[in-house]
Amino acid sequence: MKRRSTWRIGIGLLWAVAVLGLVVAVGRVEADDDKDFEVWAIDQSNSPGTTFGGTLYIYNGQDLIEDAGAAVPEVVDLGGAASALCLAETGSNPVRPHSVLFNTGDSHAIIAFVASGHVIFMETATRTPIKCLRMSVGAGGARQAHAAFPAPNNAYVIVGNQNGKLLERINTDANNNGTPYEGASDIVHDTAATLDLASCTTPNGVACETPGVAPRPNNAVVGPMIDRNSTLTFVTLAGGGLLVVDTRTGGAAPPIVAEYDNSVVHPNGFGGMQKGVITDSRMYLNSGAGGTNVSEAFVYSLPLAAFPTAPDFNPPNTPTPTVVFDFDTDGHDAHGMLLNRQRQQRFLWVADRPANTIEVVDTTTDTHVNTFSLVNAHSADPAPELFELAPNGAHAFVTLRGPCPLTGNIAGVNNAVGATPGVGVLQVRQGGRTGALVGIAPINNVDGSIVSCAPAGAPASNNRGDVHGVAVRVLDED
Repeated sequence: MKRRSTWRIGIGLLWAVAVLGLVVAVGRVEADDDKDFEVWAIDQSNSPGTTFGGTLYIYNGQDLIEDAGAAVPEVVDLGGAASALCLAETGSNPVRPHSVLFNTGDSHAIIAFVASGHVIFMETATRTPIKCLRMSVGAGGARQAHAAFPAPNNAYVIVGNQNGKLLERINTDANNNGTPYEGASDIVHDTAATLDLASCTTPNGVACETPGVAPRPNNAVVGPMIDRNSTLTFVTLAGGGLLVVDTRTGGAAPPIVAEYDNSVVHPNGFGGMQKGVITDSRMYLNSGAGGTNVSEAFVYSLPLAAFPTAPDFNPPNTPTPTVVFDFDTDGHDAHGMLLNRQRQQRFLWVADRPANTIEVVDTTTDTHVNTFSLVNAHSADPAPELFELAPNGAHAFVTLRGPCPLTGNIAGVNNAVGATPGVGVLQVRQGGRTGALVGIAPINNVDGSIVSCAPAGAPASNNRGDVHGVAVRVLDED
């Protein structure tokens, strides 16, 4: 692929000189996102005609920016080679692909299937699945893979086995030769490194989970976010509370180094973003709707320097989180988060699904500074979910939920119901203080055999399309 450029000519501002036979125009402005890149998005509804699989859509990033509605994706049926690999290696088919993330260097995609507990590793250049693992059976016989987060050092992947209430580890440099992802033999499920969140005890002598009551009533894992030093993993929980574990090494359950009650960190946080690496490094986490918590959008800020590594540990609820904002009235559900690292990491975006808004945090002051709506001519009900950033930070891409959501929806509330499933293109404005939905690449899965798959109280629809995971792969490193 070739880099695209825009020529802007202003009267009196264009001049040219001949150098070695080449004409150089000093009015030249690179395209907003000047590296070639792809946007991967996953429809978590079943592959057509099956009860498993799902569909991966791969877009040229510049095509999305220029005209999202006309962008033609490469379509990969996860009910094909990926499912065949899982069936051969685990004895079962993968169901409901929920998240997709790339390792450092973008050589491999890691796709987590929330309903069946499978994790697939795919070579990005060839779209070839090379390894399929299935997570362990945990609490009450359940197993899921809600999200699989690769460590920045490429040594391991942490999987949130949601209803199994397990934190699991996959080694991606199994021979420890410092060259990860060499092939399928490098990718090994480290079952000895499993932390059972239903039965463990913290170093402070407190039960990790106390079913139905504080401090942690339900330890179904929502999001395990790894810091950028590949040292600590922040584990958000369905019933609220937070556990921070030292995941540097495998071979044994990772030690807990910090714990929080659900009165301090509320339920169902999924978003996590780190600002900085050494100086003024902070971890931002959120909480949202789910279960009995039918409406909420909180954001917390935590100083990373205050967290120890094992064998040291903090007293409960230490350090105290800064509550950046707290929306607990009807109609809120915080989910995805985005920190624009190409714009001085100043502004943090938080998607609010039922409100159809993006909440904006100024990370220099840890304050909520703006709200902008995504409702416009492109969509009356976009239901924004997860974000990814274009290479130079001028655009972002957000997955938009469908009329028949398969995950995260609360009966009678319909917080995850959207009208226009697909990939939304957001233009970053004022350095990230605000933005705008400027286009949508629609992703539909219409089922003509049914009248409606929509939940009660939502508009009838037979469109099963339900887009959730998204990731950006850079192709041009020039």
